[in-house]
Amino acid sequence: MDVIKLFEKLIAFKSITPTDDGAFEFIKEYLSDFKVVEIDKEDVKNLFLYKKFGDGVHLSFAGHIDVVPAGDGWDSDPFVATHRDGFIYGRGTQDMKSGLASFIQAVKETENFNGTISLILTSDEEGDAKYGTIEVLRYLKEKNFLPNYAIVAEPTCEEVFGDSIKVGRRGSINGVIEKKGIQGHAAYPEKSKNPIHKVAQVLPFMAGINLDNGDEFFSPSQFVITDIRAGMEVTNVTPANLKMMFNIRNSTETTKEDVEKFVHKYFKDMDYTLTISQSSKSFLTNKDSLVIQHIVKAIESVTKIYPKLSTAGGTSDARFLNEFGIDTIEFGVKNDTIHSINERTTKEEIIKLYEVFKRVINNFN
Repeated sequence: MDVIKLFEKLIAFKSITPTDDGAFEFIKEYLSDFKVVEIDKEDVKNLFLYKKFGDGVHLSFAGHIDVVPAGDGWDSDPFVATHRDGFIYGRGTQDMKSGLASFIQAVKETENFNGTISLILTSDEEGDAKYGTIEVLRYLKEKNFLPNYAIVAEPTCEEVFGDSIKVGRRGSINGVIEKKGIQGHAAYPEKSKNPIHKVAQVLPFMAGINLDNGDEFFSPSQFVITDIRAGMEVTNVTPANLKMMFNIRNSTETTKEDVEKFVHKYFKDMDYTLTISQSSKSFLTNKDSLVIQHIVKAIESVTKIYPKLSTAGGTSDARFLNEFGIDTIEFGVKNDTIHSINERTTKEEIIKLYEVFKRVINNFN
């Protein structure tokens, strides 16, 4: 089976989060010479496969078999890899069964390596990710078997294949501010405390404000207000309370504590409460890391393109790998139809991605 046949096979599994639809059983059989550890929790299946060739570095490829629901309006069966107009259509073609097929085929064909090659696979990346990759990493830490380097095969390219790799990700900080007031009649504002008027005074200093200046890898961390609500939807009663929600996609220069101080700076003279959480932490892999050097070299060899080192986009399981001290990067096919109707990629991109991963493995030798 070549990488395209493998890719078509993976597309056929209706692996909608958090199910694998039997894909993991197939992968275990396909990589029959790899040792297998199954780490399942709740309704999430996770698979760790590894093969030790020597005593050198531990390189891991990571990804998710799960996909978002297909939705209606497809021009072909979303769970049949359909070749049409120079593209291959199907749910997960970009996100991220192309990546899985490419690194599974690459490691299957590896005969020599100076160390250990492993795969970390989950069925819950598109969902809450509460019992997915993080559980595998906790297991590996207990066994003192964490990888040195990891490549997550998420779709990263922007205009053409090879133009971008992810070397980090912004974090995500979420917050809710509740400002208390005293409800009253609109005709007698002096007898009430209108929280809308109080909050309106500080909004120009908060809404859309950059909390840092960013750097060569990250755009500034911006305070983005996502919702403000108060009152009873009547014109003659001022509200007793106001709730304001915000999100910050933060760089490594801004922390949750920085955001708390920022909010308090403008609300300190008000009666307010702040609920704040960080759903993901920002991270950046050192540009001198071997995993970056080797994948850049491999991409240049295959595509003749020097990739941009990017941190754009949302979150991925790369954040968990980095939290465990693993030098982590992301590289995959072009990202322009993920989660959409008629998601698609090309045969050429899949073959090139497989060739890049083969070269990365050789570069570590």
